[in-house]
Amino acid sequence: MPRRTFLAGSGAALLAGCVGAHKAAALRVAITGKGEADNRLIFATAGIKPDFPIEYVEFESGHLVVEALNSGAIDLGGMSEIPPVFAAASTVQSFRQIAVWHGDVNNQAVIVPKGSPLRTLADLKGRKVGYVRATTTQYFLIRMLESVGLTWRDIEPVAMTVADGAAAFGNGALDAWAIYGFPIQRAQATQGARVLRTALGFLSGNYVVAAHSDAIADPQRADWIVRYLALNQQGFAWTAANQTVWADTVAQAIGVPVDYVRQHFAGRSDFYSIRRVSDAAIASQQGVADVFAKAGLIGRRVDMRPLWDDRFNPQIKEA
Repeated sequence: MPRRTFLAGSGAALLAGCVGAHKAAALRVAITGKGEADNRLIFATAGIKPDFPIEYVEFESGHLVVEALNSGAIDLGGMSEIPPVFAAASTVQSFRQIAVWHGDVNNQAVIVPKGSPLRTLADLKGRKVGYVRATTTQYFLIRMLESVGLTWRDIEPVAMTVADGAAAFGNGALDAWAIYGFPIQRAQATQGARVLRTALGFLSGNYVVAAHSDAIADPQRADWIVRYLALNQQGFAWTAANQTVWADTVAQAIGVPVDYVRQHFAGRSDFYSIRRVSDAAIASQQGVADVFAKAGLIGRRVDMRPLWDDRFNPQIKEA
């Protein structure tokens, strides 16, 4: 299957010029992150073989997925609840949120370097903290600070890409790093990093599945979307039932000793599954949007409900 790697939003704009030529040649699906977040790896390990064409496109974070959706560069992508909030506050929303991936929140955390004197969230006051703009890291960092009576202005926040954050954390330029996914295990394994606090209690565990409006309207791509989500649910079920094999596979994919992955799996807050659009999911994302509005990080309060579309609900089989 063809692969294109996007490490910046400009990549989406480049591909957008070719959208017409590739309109229905394949379902263009975003892959965000590596290891357990990579559906290609899940499908390959579980022996799942899609019988329709898929073109995978790689991204570092969810806000780049939103940019690609808005430019028409992809048909389907997953992200946290946060990136669509910033899209709702802008003038362009070329996608709709059609389902929910529900899963672990302990794979998102604030980590500190080996030997750091920081022991509690209150210790972040006055410290330089890296995060990825318009992602869960920005949101749970705000909420963590609020939980100990601090605000965004009480720290020195540094917006960075995942790659830049990893480099800055590794060379000692950050006092703490709010991050998600396999960089946590990699920092633990290679640098002796310590988890200061996971996002449990601060994130809902909802990760939205979004599709471009044209893909939803196109009968062929809409059918592929339904079939892809069904395979995705099948893959999630397989990983939940085969944790030992899956841990070995993920460890090899992200390049860390398997014991770190097994420890992460043992401490997860939930297994991954696909859920239908619901009032609870909409309310959860609205709460996130309201936090950003209150913090002054988006220009106005936004209504998230118009971005949701439940037309695929009857075809989504919940676990």
